[in-house]
Amino acid sequence: MLLCSFVACMRRDGALVEPAGTSGGDEPAPEPKIRAAEYVRMSTDHQRYSTENQADAIRDYAKSHNIEIVRTYADHGKSGLTIAGRDAMKRLLADVESGRADFTLILVYDVSRWGRFQDTDESAYYEYKCKRAGVRVIYCAEPFENDGSVASEIFKNIKRTMSREYSRELASKVFIGQCRLIELGFRQGGQAGFGLRRSLVDGGGTPKGELERGEHKSIQTDRVVLTLGPAEEVETVRWIYRTFVEDGRNEGEIARLLNERGIANEAGNPWSRGTVHQILINEKYVGDNVWNRVSCKLHEKRRSNAREMWIRRDGAFPAAVDRLLFEAARVIIRERSRKLTDEEMLDALRRILAAHGRLSGILIDEAEDSPSSSAYAQRFKGLIRAYQLIGYAPDRDFAFLDANRATRELHPALVAQVIAGIEQIGGTVSQDPETDLLTVNGEFTAAIVLSRCRTAQSGARRWLIRLDEGLTPDITIAVRLAPGETSVTDYYLLPWIDLDLSSLRLRDANGLSLDAFRFDSLDPFFALAARAPIREVG
Repeated sequence: MLLCSFVACMRRDGALVEPAGTSGGDEPAPEPKIRAAEYVRMSTDHQRYSTENQADAIRDYAKSHNIEIVRTYADHGKSGLTIAGRDAMKRLLADVESGRADFTLILVYDVSRWGRFQDTDESAYYEYKCKRAGVRVIYCAEPFENDGSVASEIFKNIKRTMSREYSRELASKVFIGQCRLIELGFRQGGQAGFGLRRSLVDGGGTPKGELERGEHKSIQTDRVVLTLGPAEEVETVRWIYRTFVEDGRNEGEIARLLNERGIANEAGNPWSRGTVHQILINEKYVGDNVWNRVSCKLHEKRRSNAREMWIRRDGAFPAAVDRLLFEAARVIIRERSRKLTDEEMLDALRRILAAHGRLSGILIDEAEDSPSSSAYAQRFKGLIRAYQLIGYAPDRDFAFLDANRATRELHPALVAQVIAGIEQIGGTVSQDPETDLLTVNGEFTAAIVLSRCRTAQSGARRWLIRLDEGLTPDITIAVRLAPGETSVTDYYLLPWIDLDLSSLRLRDANGLSLDAFRFDSLDPFFALAARAPIREVG
């Protein structure tokens, strides 16, 4: 409310366009209308954000501000996380930049309808492109005038950040819910696979019928589980395993035999080495429900996750093959690659690159004379590392994977350092094995949060501290890492009572209020643990 009042005070008096009267006569000359385009977007938000409701609010604004809407650009059912797929917004920007626009204003319902871009600078960039072409963006439902004033810029950046964080928090909540459903044994997306079928059950687990390929559930409380498919398909899956384990045939030979028999895969296509290999390594055929092997959150590029990040429920579905047979196949695949030296495996990778001009997990699995992609990942601690060893650089930068791995490896060491320090001064500490939350002297709780350093193009360094609202520790030890994630820059001791936030963005210098919590070592925290419960520190 204070910020709204501040912005209201700094707004110009009156509306966007003040009707100008004439100097003489009783009847003022009518002011010519300002030509504008409206942009509306709907994703899956609340009904108040439907394109019709947005258009109604925009037209009310236009009517009261002497504006004529001459163009409409509408993106229906499009996410605001990225401009990809938002054809109407792309056309709008193209018309503005090319000079084809016959309007000088763009009316948008609010900042979030312009976009929930995960980089707020991207949102500002698209608005700047319009401004540079002489077209101004107006947010009709916002309590500020987008007039370039200090107040409006502050408020606009706040709303952009709020829109971004809304998407992040929603994605986090959805992810937690999906993890819970996996652990309960329910399927989360994807086709069943050859020999398996998707079955629909209600909230109580009562079967409701089989889902055909391409069909989806229509009731939110319904769930999907895997069941065994037709008997002939299940027997084919078991034959693939027996032929691989007992007869010693490789995936390519098995694919050739299946095609000679006229047996198509689940998509109705001929078998290949890769499709056979996927059956031999997929744990759903032994009844295990495994999820989060890859991530694609907030429209980012797909990336493979480390095995410890997988979410699983063993024995969730009926098994198509015996577990011993499945494990035998896994051992053969693993041992098959172990017979090769590192250089021999890399030579095979070079041959695939020479043949295709690029590398991917699918291309590696399809190659007849190469270990599987999973074998490369296990031997070289990731496919990206194997690519680097032969001098292959993928189209995108995967350096963040190494940074994330370094951060995960550093966290246990810091937790151990805190525990050792408390015990050294005679204190007691217990650690929750699930959350790593520390309880000190039975008096208060503490959580350790690591934050990587991100360097902007300007050279400025930034750290994003994510505070765990689910755990609500009494003290959060925020550890700022130096570039490279190999050393610690400093520590922030953040009492929950003073910082009721979900996240905190820090710079090199953050002002007196935040710097009061900054320390170069953990000694102040150890002193706190030694002398007083949290209520005395308040």
